[in-house]
Amino acid sequence: MPVLSSSRRAMLVAASVLFVLVGLFVVQFALPRRSMEARPLSGIHLNEIKLPPGFEIQIYSENVPGARSMALSLNGTLFVGTRETGVVYALLDHAGANRADEVITIAHGLHEPNGVALRDGALYVAESTRILRYDNIEARLKNPPDPVVVIDNLPHQTNHSWKYLRFGPDGKLYVPIGAPCNICEPPDKRQATIARMNADGSDFEIFARGVRNSVGFDWHPDTHQLWFTDNGRDLLGDDLPSDELNLAPEKGMNFGYPYCHQGDLPDPEFGKKHPCGEFVPPAAKLGAHVASLGMRFYTGKMFPSEYKNQIFIAEHGSWNRSIPIGYRVACVRLDGNRVVDQQVFAEGWLQGEEAWGRPVDVLIMPDGALLVSDDRAGAIYRISYHQ
Repeated sequence: MPVLSSSRRAMLVAASVLFVLVGLFVVQFALPRRSMEARPLSGIHLNEIKLPPGFEIQIYSENVPGARSMALSLNGTLFVGTRETGVVYALLDHAGANRADEVITIAHGLHEPNGVALRDGALYVAESTRILRYDNIEARLKNPPDPVVVIDNLPHQTNHSWKYLRFGPDGKLYVPIGAPCNICEPPDKRQATIARMNADGSDFEIFARGVRNSVGFDWHPDTHQLWFTDNGRDLLGDDLPSDELNLAPEKGMNFGYPYCHQGDLPDPEFGKKHPCGEFVPPAAKLGAHVASLGMRFYTGKMFPSEYKNQIFIAEHGSWNRSIPIGYRVACVRLDGNRVVDQQVFAEGWLQGEEAWGRPVDVLIMPDGALLVSDDRAGAIYRISYHQ
């Protein structure tokens, strides 16, 4: 066997060390972490839900597999999108008993039809790369028309491809387009944004940038300014970065992704390119990995007066935190445009490290009750208040 020179041996040792270091980097940062999402429990356990005094929770429907975003018509039909099941539902309360007594599947075989919105009797549905419109939908719930394609060239991506959908007070249709990755500089300028367009898909434009993945927004009832949730990046540990509640009073604001997280945390990879001071900080930090999704200002009259114009947020729950967190509904309190308090409003979907439900969206009913969708239990809940 030939004898290696000392320089040759040093080169081999250095190469071996480099190989090990690269391997450790790949395991720690490049490869997906094992999911730490709370293990699912079977069934619906409403007796586990804790609410403030005077509030109670009931089942509005338990026959909505994969229930996610919700939209309510003026006639009281509740439309519900899904993600993995590819279905859109219509829920009807014929008896007026505050419980759906009929669930109709109005569309199936769609690709992540998460977002639903209503305008002029038409139902808009957001798939991953297009938005569809079902005209005069309530007259044809059991025989839906073929959908009209509003727009079909949204970016194709595997990460954060599901869309939320709402019409704003300006009459524009708003849709978030998530980042195509955990952390990266998006290759398409439409990604990591909130966009808006006319109802027919024309005049598409970017309203806000630096938004990693928003799956919920609403407009303040008095100021008509846009507020939205945004999910923070992964693989920076259990406690960083926080999800965000953001305020976008005007077009053109940038909220930092991928360079800055939670307003004050430079990204380890991209943070040197742009300091946090260049971006709009969040109105509130909501907690790391809680997965803040659907949100609504409370505009009803059923709840006590201190809830008026305050924000309810559905927290879907962590999937990669060593100790699960989220799986609840939060209440964020405002004084003008300033967040003054954050509270847990409803909890109990998470029991220890096992979760039987995952809240996704919230919606205010005409009587003031709060609906909560749950894509794990396949249910919609109704939270009411009684003095």
